[in-house]
This record gives sequence, structure tokens and C-alpha cells, in this order.
Amino acid sequence: MKILLVNYRYFISGGPERYYFNIKEILEHNGHEVIPFSVKSMRNVPNDYEKYFLDIVDDEVYFAQSKKNLKIILKSFARMFYSFEAKKRFKCLLQNTKPDLVYIMQYHNKISPSIIDAAKSFNIPVIHRISDFQYMCPNALFYNDVTGVCEECLNGSKWNCVKNRCVLNSTVYSVIKLSAKILHDTLRISSKIDAFVVPSSFTLGKLVEYGIPKDKLNHIPTFFNLKELNPEVEYTPFVLFVGRIEKQKGLMTLVKAFESTNYALKIIGFSNDGYEDEIKTYLAGKSHRIEFLGKKNFEEIVPYLKRCLCTVVPSEWYDNFPNVILESFAYKKAVIATNFGSLPELVKDKETGLTFAYQNVEDFRTKVKYMFDHIDKAKEMGENGFKAVLTSYSPQKHYEQLSSLLQSIKRK
Repeated sequence: MKILLVNYRYFISGGPERYYFNIKEILEHNGHEVIPFSVKSMRNVPNDYEKYFLDIVDDEVYFAQSKKNLKIILKSFARMFYSFEAKKRFKCLLQNTKPDLVYIMQYHNKISPSIIDAAKSFNIPVIHRISDFQYMCPNALFYNDVTGVCEECLNGSKWNCVKNRCVLNSTVYSVIKLSAKILHDTLRISSKIDAFVVPSSFTLGKLVEYGIPKDKLNHIPTFFNLKELNPEVEYTPFVLFVGRIEKQKGLMTLVKAFESTNYALKIIGFSNDGYEDEIKTYLAGKSHRIEFLGKKNFEEIVPYLKRCLCTVVPSEWYDNFPNVILESFAYKKAVIATNFGSLPELVKDKETGLTFAYQNVEDFRTKVKYMFDHIDKAKEMGENGFKAVLTSYSPQKHYEQLSSLLQSIKRK
């Protein structure tokens, strides 16, 4: 089968891109021809289809975060709303490669929903993998700085997005994103997609609430492309956090749980909005063993995964199947996670890790203490997680489920 694989980045910057390149490798290994479509960037992995890629307009997600000339601003608006340039470029790629179907990872803001219309004009099926809440929420998070977790646009007026300044804490950005969403809803973009791949059943439930037909939704969990079949690990007495340093990731709850304790915590990640400085200001003068290690690529993270006692995922938004959990399991490490959203689907309490009550610092600290006091249990839960990676979250299991979907969509 010839599959056109779409994502707005063609380099690894996070979990969605790791999935993109992993599934590309798995599909090619199983005899499929994979054709990429993305946005040009100096960071892109070399490929034979770069000439079809869209020109880069901004290194940020939102057009106005940096000063640009009028032409770039208008192009950015078009990508966010409906880009005829993207539609034309995508049609050219479709005509020249004649794929059997299109599999989209992320297109919002950087590419354009116009590519879906381009595919449908050739009667080519489209599958979209969901990694956030873009169809339901203008800021894609179900979270804002005013109310925290927020479903007001799902269950009430979408203008709540503007009232709460949900996008970048800005009225202007919120109006722009809401306007784009209203246009996409008017154009019935989601109804033109033949099938959705949804990593978590929690997110699938939200999409049903939104109104997407259940028969279009396919629960196919992410996989981990295990390169070391039996990695050698140790259990050094420190806990590891890996991820962006953002408010919704639960960083304040995390540092408060480790504050005034002897438990060591290493934080790998970066902040785009200065939140790391806010955390460090909070910790100034306080007793702690918290170390900020900065941004690292996955190869640099692996040694820490191999040595830590366990990892933590204290998310305070509806984190949609974070890859760090499978990465932890792949190196036989248990996970302490918030008992919230999709996380309990992945972290089975007392089986592959421990869960704690939402934003509850004392409960979180109690679970950390348990790991340090019961290292044998931490090892056992980590081993259980490793077994899950070999079975439930293996590349073969994922490919079997995805292949079945691809074949059924192609036959329609």
C-alpha cells in the first residue's frame, strides 16, 4: 500500500514526531511505501519529497509571536484558517504519487485543513491520528490559566474561549483561534475524515461527546519501538521528570512534593514561556534536592531512564497518552502519575506504578516515599511495565491494529 504521511514537522521535537518516524519505519518494514508531507525546515530529516513541502512561515505555532512582514502574516493566517497554497501543493503531490490513502498526524496552524479537501477531490481516504483536542477546544488543551481544566467550549458557548483568554492568555489570539475553529466547523472538516486513530479511550470518549460518530473512532494505543530487547538498568535513588516545563504539566505540584525532603528529583525539559524561572524563584531559599537538567534529546535522556528509581507524570490537564510513560516502561521503571484523564489507563495503580489524587501534594509525596521505602516493589512494577511494552504496546500489536484499519478504509 502507498501511504501519504502528513505532519507539520519533519524532525523530532516531541512525542508526536517520535510516533511519526516510528510508524514510518514500521510501515516501510512491512512493505508499504511511505510518502512524507510537511513544512520545510533546516532541521528536517533529509528526504526525496522536500520540493513538495510547504514553506516555513514561523518557528512558533502562532503567527504573531514574532515580528514578520505582511506577506508572512497573511500566509500564517491562511494556514490557520484555510490555505489554497497548501491545497495546491498537496494536490500536486497527490497527482504525482497517487497514494492509496492519507494518514495525518498534525496539521493545525502550520499546514491547513485544505489538504483534506484536496485528498477528497481525488477520492483518497483520509485518516487522522488525534494527539490533542483541536477539534473540540480552540487552544487544543481543555485547559487555561483562569480555570485550569476547562470544557466550556465542549459543553457550552465557544465564546468562553475569548472570555477566559484561553489561547496564550490573550484576547486577540483567542479570537483568532476561535474564528478559525468556527470556519472549520462550518466547512465540516471533521466529517470529511474517514477514520480517526485515538491513543486513549478517555480522549475517544471526549470525541464522542463532541459529536464525532463512534464508528469512525478507533482506539489504537501508541507503541514503543524497543531497540534494546533486555536493557540493563539500575535503580539509583532519584526520581525523573521528562517533559515540557509548563503549568498544566503539574510542575508546581511536583516541586512542592519534593520540597523540604531528602528525595532527589531530576527535571529534564524546557520552558517556552518563562515558567521554569517561576518555579526556580519559588524554590529559592528553600531546602530541596531538585536539579534542572535542561532540554535533552531522547538519546541523552535514555541514561537517566536507565538509572532512575522511577519517573513522574503529575499532569493537571487531559494529557493524551504521554510517550514518557511507555519510555519509562521500556527501561523497566514504574511511574507515579496523576489519577486523572487518560493516565490511569496507562499507569495501573500498584501494578505498573502508583497514582495520586489531582494536585494533592501530600498524596503525591506519600507515593514518592513509598517508592524510596520499597525499592523491590518499584522494581516489580517497572518489570510489569516492561512486559506491557512487549505485549500491549509493542510495534507489532500497533501495526496489526492500524493495518486492519488501513485495509478496511482502503476497501470502502
